[in-house]
Amino acid sequence: MYTLDGEGQAMIKTVEAVIDEQGNVRLLEPVHLPAARRALVMILEDRPVAGAPESALLSEAALAEDWNRPEEDEAWSHLQQVQ
Repeated sequence: MYTLDGEGQAMIKTVEAVIDEQGNVRLLEPVHLPAARRALVMILEDRPVAGAPESALLSEAALAEDWNRPEEDEAWSHLQQVQ
């Protein structure tokens, strides 16, 4: 679902849903749209992984690829300096 931020820009909204064995999708909250919209469906494990939100685990590899670069270390090195 799209909502508008404070500047009138469209923002994407995530809505939780359940998918049954036949692939039928049931949203767990009402969604009101001005017109039909495209959607992405991400199938998650039945139970959340203990200790970390599932979204954090899913994004960890992509973030590590960007963050674990010498340029990033250099950019943030001033925070590591001992005074």
